[in-house]
Amino acid sequence: MGVAREHGHTISEGPTPADAAGAPALPYPSGWSALAFSHELRPGTVLTRPLAGRDVVLYRTGTGLLRAVRPYCPHLGAHLGLAEVEGEDLTCPFHFFAFAPDGTCVRTGYGTPPPRSPLAHLPVQEVNGGVFVWRHHDGRDPDWSVPQWHQIGHRPARTAAWELAGNVQEVIENSVDLGHFATLHGWSKAEIDGPVTYHDATFHVAMRAHESAPLVGDFTVDVKVDGYGLGCLHADVHTPRFGLRMCTMVMPTAIAPNRMQFRQLNRIAFDEPGRLPPGLARIVSRTAARLLERPVFRSSCEFTAADFPIWHHKQYQQPPRLASGDGPIGPFRRWARRFYPEAPGRGAVPRPHRGEGESRPVLS
Repeated sequence: MGVAREHGHTISEGPTPADAAGAPALPYPSGWSALAFSHELRPGTVLTRPLAGRDVVLYRTGTGLLRAVRPYCPHLGAHLGLAEVEGEDLTCPFHFFAFAPDGTCVRTGYGTPPPRSPLAHLPVQEVNGGVFVWRHHDGRDPDWSVPQWHQIGHRPARTAAWELAGNVQEVIENSVDLGHFATLHGWSKAEIDGPVTYHDATFHVAMRAHESAPLVGDFTVDVKVDGYGLGCLHADVHTPRFGLRMCTMVMPTAIAPNRMQFRQLNRIAFDEPGRLPPGLARIVSRTAARLLERPVFRSSCEFTAADFPIWHHKQYQQPPRLASGDGPIGPFRRWARRFYPEAPGRGAVPRPHRGEGESRPVLS
């Protein structure tokens, strides 16, 4: 921002964020969206997180049961983000109506018979250190899930979260945008290793990056990416020369038109040196992970954050004007159509956001 000298008021300058630019927004995609990391929901915790323009209340009972509910108490509409967990029950802050894990109202604050007004649950899944909530534009029950992946190393995962303008499809689409790895991320060369495969709600792509760094010279990085809907992808990264292995989970969540939250979770490990005795090799591998996990995570976040200014200000271009070297963006967009409402007479295609219907209450 700058100050106009003559009148002394601030003036706008620089690119306008996507959510303030007034450009049409993609509809909210159907599927699983990450609203939290598992470690944020210890027993007794209540969190409120945005999803597709509405609040979702997450809570964990005293014995560890995880629930996701619509935010308003069915009694008189108090926001349950202000509620408390008492044992296994969620207690409304207004009249102390308490709700069991199945949503049933089990008591009132006055000792009178509780009404038959259950909470509206949303499907929730906890996997790989993330908490995912299901939403479908026409209220369908979940017909796919995020799988449990292998976990590498012995160190706890490191996590980070950001909020910015942009749309979630383009975050996931980045994994097949071959051109930007060189121009934005500085890979000297990137190539896709074999065809990109699509199956229902998932896709898989393998890449090899060629990089160069001072002192160490040239090296390669092998990357295998598995995407699940438009809200989650998992990347296996291996740098053979250094023995570094990293698992990264990227989770963008649509929270408002042209606005998203972005979560990242990383784990690292180092190959055990084959020339050392097994016991010593294990010590060397674990020590390297302990000493280097922080700088490796910082570097991973910096790699991701290079995209943030682009996502924050860009608009979704459809149809795109593609060129040789872009990577298989066209096939990816055809696959991505399945997660949006159908346009009349045109099949499932992204349309400007007009406030799609919300999914009906479903017990988790």
